[in-house]
Amino acid sequence: MPGNPLPDAEQLLTALIEQMRPAVGPDTGLIGIHTGGVWVAERVHQALKLKTPAAALDVSFYRDDYAARGLRRDVKRSEIPFEVEDRDLILVDDVLYTGRTIRAALNELFDYGRPANVKLAALVDRGGRQLPIAPQFVGGTLALKPGQSVALKRDAGGRLSLELREEKR
Repeated sequence: MPGNPLPDAEQLLTALIEQMRPAVGPDTGLIGIHTGGVWVAERVHQALKLKTPAAALDVSFYRDDYAARGLRRDVKRSEIPFEVEDRDLILVDDVLYTGRTIRAALNELFDYGRPANVKLAALVDRGGRQLPIAPQFVGGTLALKPGQSVALKRDAGGRLSLELREEKR
């Protein structure tokens, strides 16, 4: 989009896939975090031709700010169509920021079993961590001004793009 100061999400996705390619086996479980992480995981799964189906987590009930934020209207169902126990897993998120969503995802994930290991992939790392969480795979990093955030969008054809948002004060 003209005038968009953000990187192209499709190029970030290509970079992310190439980073992940040597580390992902056919039995690796990809688990996308709703909603954008699921979109990214689906595309990575397709590109790497994995035989284990992709999974999806909605961490709404596991967030540490659930009491303050309340429940979103668009809560999705978590679906993990494979055994988690002793499997290599990669959690996939669209935008990594404070790390709290990843902490919630790990809490939920361990309710399904004890994986052999868990790695983290993020399309965008925007810094600002509040927890000691770091991705092993990242499409790109992004520095934002205070009061800005970034969101992943998907058009009807499945093409991904990033949108800059200004927080209302």
